[in-house]
Amino acid sequence: MEHWIRTSLKLRWWVAVFALALATALAASRAFAGPSSPANPAVPSNPARDAALKNYLQKKFRIGSADEIMLGPMQKTTLPGIYQRQVTVTNDKGQSVTVSLFSDQNQTKAILGQFYDLGSDAWGRVDLSPVHLDDRPTLGPPDAPVTMLEFADFECPYCAHAFSQLEALASTTYKGKIRVIFKNYPLSGHPWARTAAIAAECARLQNPSAFWDFARYFYSNQGQINPGNVQSKIDEQAAKLGLDDKALKACMAAPAAGQRVAQDEADGAAVHVSSTPTFFVNGIPVVGLPEGKVFDFVINSELAAGSAHAAAR
Repeated sequence: MEHWIRTSLKLRWWVAVFALALATALAASRAFAGPSSPANPAVPSNPARDAALKNYLQKKFRIGSADEIMLGPMQKTTLPGIYQRQVTVTNDKGQSVTVSLFSDQNQTKAILGQFYDLGSDAWGRVDLSPVHLDDRPTLGPPDAPVTMLEFADFECPYCAHAFSQLEALASTTYKGKIRVIFKNYPLSGHPWARTAAIAAECARLQNPSAFWDFARYFYSNQGQINPGNVQSKIDEQAAKLGLDDKALKACMAAPAAGQRVAQDEADGAAVHVSSTPTFFVNGIPVVGLPEGKVFDFVINSELAAGSAHAAAR
């Protein structure tokens, strides 16, 4: 399932999560309530409660729009204090999944494949204090209200797809409002990714913008690069960018750049990164390659929260 979530470019990752929840939730429905029947009448709707539930689910599963979530009526089950309702999520391609959600009447706790404390932070925000963020490749102003941290691998095809999105977010869509910080996370199964990461870091030390030129080159030419020619490809790109080739090679041969890449990997492990790309938007984890609508939802939510906080001062 985790592999499917990482690799699918057609379905949003939340569809996979809900699909996983389906079998568990439906099995639970047989134990909790059995089939719906007139003996289990619907509970009167509560718009505020339902809006809060939608808000939680939208954040928890990184759903682009709350309009994609449809809640069925709450019904009593045969267990005292346990209520059941259907939750249907439909994406903009018309694909949908329906699962059973079990909760107390006030919807403060729920079971949807697993137990959720609906009073907790739905974002699952991660503490990034262990992560080294200084002196790393960045796009956007340092005082931007939203920071997007990316752990990526130059040999990863999904990172290549994400790269153009990130550049657009930082330079156009949210220009001045978002800062992107890049962390190298070369995967063990990618034989030339570490060499590329070290080369891009050494290029950055000569000219910070050269890092992004190297990144763009690696991502655009993944199919033409292999362990046997990666160094010659690096040399060609360095010459095009006017970098000092001898200094670049000396930097790659010295331990410092490799140690910095290893520090990025250790930082990723500290915040439980297991695949690329993995993003943290102000600490909110977004794993894999979501559609732009999901990024928009998370970023706009953070911008709105920041504005509300500033207004309350």
